[in-house]
Amino acid sequence: MDVVADSAEQSRADSTRARLLDAAVAAFAERGFHGTTTRDIAAAAGLSPAALYVHHRSKEELLYLISRSGHEHVLALVREAVASSADPATALRRVVHDFVVTHARDHTTTRVVNYELAALSPAHLAEIREIRHQIEQAIRQLVEAGVRVGVFETPDPRMAAAALLSLGVDVGRWYRDGGDLVPEYIAARYAEMALRIVGAGSPDAGPG
Repeated sequence: MDVVADSAEQSRADSTRARLLDAAVAAFAERGFHGTTTRDIAAAAGLSPAALYVHHRSKEELLYLISRSGHEHVLALVREAVASSADPATALRRVVHDFVVTHARDHTTTRVVNYELAALSPAHLAEIREIRHQIEQAIRQLVEAGVRVGVFETPDPRMAAAALLSLGVDVGRWYRDGGDLVPEYIAARYAEMALRIVGAGSPDAGPG
């Protein structure tokens, strides 16, 4: 009986933490980290201001958890896409397609994840920067592999990788639901542009 009660209590706590994270994403995206108060977040989650501190130590911890989750998701996505094909051009098209689709569909979260980093504590920022480095490294290594086998022609794979990441990340800043452009269409066009950036010629349409 105690096990059942403990399980139910844990489930309620997990649900409350999830509500607070969702509320924090919405508030940070609308007002920015510094323009958002803990009272704003708690109210959006339907909780009292004191309830936030039962589940999270601070507003900054909420931002860290949101940022870490978002970056870990993107890193896994990129690694899976890189491994999806032995052909660098096919793999890069898949990487950019999936990266852009995610940043468009989850544009509210990605705006917070990518544009509120300066508000993180030094320790948390260092951790997130390491994940970002791993993302950049995976794409750079893919570009370098394409250059080695003669599929890509770019004098600076590192800069090419940075440009590809910047294109995708910026989608989260400007994309809004209900517009003329849908995520899949944007992703397909960006994948074509990505292959031109690395000097792969004219790619076939689609994610591969």
